[in-house]
Amino acid sequence: MRTRTEPRTRLVPHTIDGETLMVREEYTVDVPVPPKDWDHIVLTGALAVVAAGLGIVIVWSTSSIGDLLVRTDVLAPIAYAAATGFSLGWIVCMALEWLARYDPARVRRPRRAGHVFLAADMAAVCVHGWVADSLKVGIIGAVLSAGAKGLYTLVLDHQAAPLDARTQQWVAIKRGEVGSRLALGAVRRQLTRAESRAAAEEAALRTAPDADPDRPAPTEDDTDTNVLPLPPGAVTAKDAVRTAWEAGFRDEDAIRRTASDALGRPLSPDTVARYVRALKVGA
Repeated sequence: MRTRTEPRTRLVPHTIDGETLMVREEYTVDVPVPPKDWDHIVLTGALAVVAAGLGIVIVWSTSSIGDLLVRTDVLAPIAYAAATGFSLGWIVCMALEWLARYDPARVRRPRRAGHVFLAADMAAVCVHGWVADSLKVGIIGAVLSAGAKGLYTLVLDHQAAPLDARTQQWVAIKRGEVGSRLALGAVRRQLTRAESRAAAEEAALRTAPDADPDRPAPTEDDTDTNVLPLPPGAVTAKDAVRTAWEAGFRDEDAIRRTASDALGRPLSPDTVARYVRALKVGA
């Protein structure tokens, strides 16, 4: 068995003049070296070859299709930027195939879309060869794209371990449960923001100025059975600051102005800063 030596450190007692302390001691141990995983090495090499092939194909296709678009009086930067879309389309579909490799139902759509993008890329490369009076070169470039796609498909099929029907159903159920939790989290955040805005609007309406400032203030004898008096302390300074915070305000000056309007009296900056610190800690 092959081994390798590794340095280690441990704490050992050391006594001087009757006082014992724990000090560090360095030592070495022989650790067994596992045998090389040739399957992993071969797979890594195959992926490296596929990645290199994809890089060559992207450069070739972009160069050919970009030159084809330039012939239509399109600016060169725009033409070559648009040309990358032909190759990137089916390469992105290949990435989606890899992510869905354990789900045959989900992998079909990106695989079909990848074939469509690949066909468009190969056709554009062939058209460029025909326009440039070199159809053979265009066909060779198209075959390169098809070869890169074929190599990737072979590697993907090797990596995609087939799942039995029951396990596939179990995976689908768990994926649905997690997806539902993510969706509910997003909905809860939307509802929280909507409730905060509604609370801020209600607070603003409760503290709106008198619509008729020239009207004299009512006396104690003036009663109106249709008007319900606002109980004292209905809106506190803390509530006003919290409402402004939940409405999305983060600048303390803006929070102080909004809270002062809601409260009906000015708030001191120190009071607002204290409540804001408490809200930040709670968040």
